[in-house]
Parts: sequence; C-alpha cells; structure tokens
Amino acid sequence: MKTEQQLAVQTTTVVSPFLDTTKFEILQRACGAFIHSELVPKMYQVSPTNPREKAIANCMIAINMASRINADELMVMQNLYIVHGQPAWSSKFLIATVNASGRFSPIRYEWKSEQGKDEWACRAFTYDATDKERKEPLYGTWVSIAMAKKEGWYSKNGSKWQTIPELMLQYRAATFWCRTYAPELSMGLHTVEERQDIVDVEYEDVTDKVNEEIAHKANAGKPLSFDAGATGGDNTAQVVVDKETGEITEQPAGEGNANPTPPPAGPQDSQAGNAKGTQQKMPGF
Repeated sequence: MKTEQQLAVQTTTVVSPFLDTTKFEILQRACGAFIHSELVPKMYQVSPTNPREKAIANCMIAINMASRINADELMVMQNLYIVHGQPAWSSKFLIATVNASGRFSPIRYEWKSEQGKDEWACRAFTYDATDKERKEPLYGTWVSIAMAKKEGWYSKNGSKWQTIPELMLQYRAATFWCRTYAPELSMGLHTVEERQDIVDVEYEDVTDKVNEEIAHKANAGKPLSFDAGATGGDNTAQVVVDKETGEITEQPAGEGNANPTPPPAGPQDSQAGNAKGTQQKMPGF
C-alpha cells in the first residue's frame, strides 16, 4: 500500500523594520550607538552640521543595506560614500563582498597587450563555488586604456587613470564582473571610481529652439494659391485649386491658367462696354 506524504510549505512574511513599530524602535537604539562613535564616517556622526535626526536616519539606511547583502554594518558604513549627491560603494568593498560571499572563488585577473599601449586591457574572472574542477571560468568584460579614453575617464581632471592605470583597470574589471554575475551584491549602485569618472554634461533646455524651428518651417511653406501661377523669378511649381471642381494641381512657374480669372471691371471698362452694346443695337446703314 502506497502512502502519500504531503509536504506543508510554510511561507514567512518578512516585515521591514521601517514598518514594524517594535523593530523600528530597536533599530533606533542601535543607531544611537553608532552616531556617537568616531569610527564611523562623519555623515553618521552627530555634529553641528549633522543633527541627531539626520545622523540616525543615515545609520538606519546603512544598517538596512547591510542586512540586505548580509554584510557587517560598520563595514558598510565605512565603504558607502556620497559622490555628487549619489550613494556609491568603494571598489575594494565590492571585491571583498564577492570573495566573502562563498558563492564564487576569489576574483582573479587576466591581462593582454603591454603596459603603455592603448590596447593594454584587463578582465576579471572567477569560478562558481560548485565548479570544484575549475572547468568553466566566469569571465568578465575586457577593460582597456582605449576604452577609458573613449569614455572620457582618462582625460578627466584629476583622473587616476593616468597615475595608477593598473589598479584602475582591475577595479573597473571587477566592477563589471560583479554587475554581470552578482548584481544583487552591489544593489544597483555604482562604485566611487565610476561616479568620479562620469563626465558631467551641462543641462540645456532646447524647448525654445524647437518651437522656433517649428515656426520657421511652418512659415517657409507656400500657401495654396487660388489664382493663376505667379510670374516672376520664382521657378518653383505653383499649386492651383480649381474653384469649380476643387481639383488641386501643380502648374510650372511662368505658365498662366488656361482660363484666367478676369480682373474686376473699372469705370472706363464699364463705359466702353455700354457703348459697344449701344452700337450693336443700332441699325446699320
């Protein structure tokens, strides 16, 4: 007799500490220990320029991020920076997080070409933890000096690419590898080095220019003509609309309408017409 076993799957709902009153109070007390420590960066410390409420808020967010990537809270605070108003990780922290995750072997680097050439490049690689025989390496993207120059990283003022290119190649190669194989570890954030390499582009509102261009092109269009083609120096075809049929045709420049509309009669024309009619009615001799 066969017996059927039914597995009961228990689902647990994880409540955010920001939405649970008890967890929120515990988190605030934990932040109270960090805001008075000199081991944490200035943005987590209470100071005249950083009030208690702001320091606690920064600590709470850092602790939440640490719990999401299963990292130490103090380590996250020491490696999370604000660059141009945006949060960013340090590259060495990202590399350490990958190495300590247990999911991959430690990150290694492969090189090609020679130092001093634009083709000098580096890429990061590692192995999955389940690949015990190291048969399938996980390769990252090649990062070269030529890429750094094309992207504007090399020529930026104060760029480290000119002084320590080897280290910058390794940092960028490891960052690209992490973004490809373990994006959850970086939580979608850039590294400090990436933020510093971003070329600033000034914002320009082109709305007025677009409107002016639209108005200019609209005025440049030729209106429909209900009269004969105009004579003169314009060699373009004229658009003519037949008043009786409504047909629209193009007529070459310089050619009049086959049935031009006569101009309105003036006073002299009226007198001449009356005289002609009178002569036609008179009997001949």
